[in-house]
Amino acid sequence: MSITLSEAAANRVRGFLASRGKGEGLRLDVRHSGCSGFAYVVEFADEITAQDRVFESRGVKVIVPEKSLSYLDGVEVDFGREGLNEGFKFHNPNATGSCGCGESFSV
Repeated sequence: MSITLSEAAANRVRGFLASRGKGEGLRLDVRHSGCSGFAYVVEFADEITAQDRVFESRGVKVIVPEKSLSYLDGVEVDFGREGLNEGFKFHNPNATGSCGCGESFSV
């Protein structure tokens, strides 16, 4: 079981946590949504619960609720900018498809 961050994603998380002045790491989850079935949920976590599994990648904690592990095993999270837009991007080996806008995925 693994979840990793690219160097760009790790730098973004570290910078954001430093500017907030608090936080445990990046919380990564999935929810039912969108035309393909599931959407990624990305938040900065201020606490780790008993239902969370913690991964460490490039010195950053990635916190995943146990209910989402099967959807996220092997995911690499990247961060990029395209024009005026910036955000996290997901390379998920479990995804069998995604919607045209890239907001949701199916497994």
